[in-house]
Amino acid sequence: MPAGPAVLVDGLVMRYGDRTAVDSLSFEVEAHTITAVLGPNGAGKTTTLETCEGYRRAQAGKVRVLGLDPVRDRAALLPRIGVMLQSGGAWSGARAEEMLRHFARLHAHPLEPAVLIERLALDECGRTPYRRLSGGQQQRLGLALALVGRPELVFVDEPTAGLDPQIRRAVWELLEELRADGVTVVLTTHYLEEAERLADKVHILDHGRLVASGSPLELTRGGTVATVRLVVTQPFPPGAPEALARSLGDGTELTVLDELSLQVSGPADSSTLARVAAWCADHDVLPESLSLGQRNLEDVFLELTAREDVR
Repeated sequence: MPAGPAVLVDGLVMRYGDRTAVDSLSFEVEAHTITAVLGPNGAGKTTTLETCEGYRRAQAGKVRVLGLDPVRDRAALLPRIGVMLQSGGAWSGARAEEMLRHFARLHAHPLEPAVLIERLALDECGRTPYRRLSGGQQQRLGLALALVGRPELVFVDEPTAGLDPQIRRAVWELLEELRADGVTVVLTTHYLEEAERLADKVHILDHGRLVASGSPLELTRGGTVATVRLVVTQPFPPGAPEALARSLGDGTELTVLDELSLQVSGPADSSTLARVAAWCADHDVLPESLSLGQRNLEDVFLELTAREDVR
């Protein structure tokens, strides 16, 4: 693999008629990492990744994958990458196992298909025609087809959509093993907890632009709102939650969860937690627990995109 990023997107512009799908987008994917590209529907991520995969030609800007132009250098690039499409790319009448073994024969040094069949639980459907596979089985076969050629870089689109929790975790473990073996993984997913668990770096797109980049920890750290949860040993005295709300003042929101717990949303600094603790001491309220809530990637995603169509 050449020095530099595994994927470089620099000032990419893609338009469909009068609509700009990708608007001067720039980001990089470091080699030997799992990088998640996230965004609501219509954010431009599919167009961007299809351009990286060589299915579309950049209208403006530059795209390089493993140092190569994915359109001009397609013949040199294809043996080095794997692509898992969300749907399509398979022969409807071919059986799952024979399709995987056929793909393996197209590569110089493929993985043993039996290994992928076992890891992705495809033995249960190996003799089933593709058109009769369930959605989850098609997803697993699509991932196996993308990996069988031992790619240096693999694009995976919604790899665990429709999978049960056990198989989902098996897929996560497989992607983590690929990273440990030096493979670069570019992941798109609507399961934000999946991106938070797997990704070394996350790029969030909206309206064709990059709105945030960083590790999950960098993106979830800080912010403008924190959540404090208070659980007490005895029911709150009458009027106590209202008194606490008044003492916290403007800019905070108090919600009584039940007779023993409440939640306060306020400025993301230590002052909110300190004021709740001081109120407990002043009013002889004994906390059982007092905790500051941690934002997750879904919170950040919704703040940045202001949309609710995460799934």
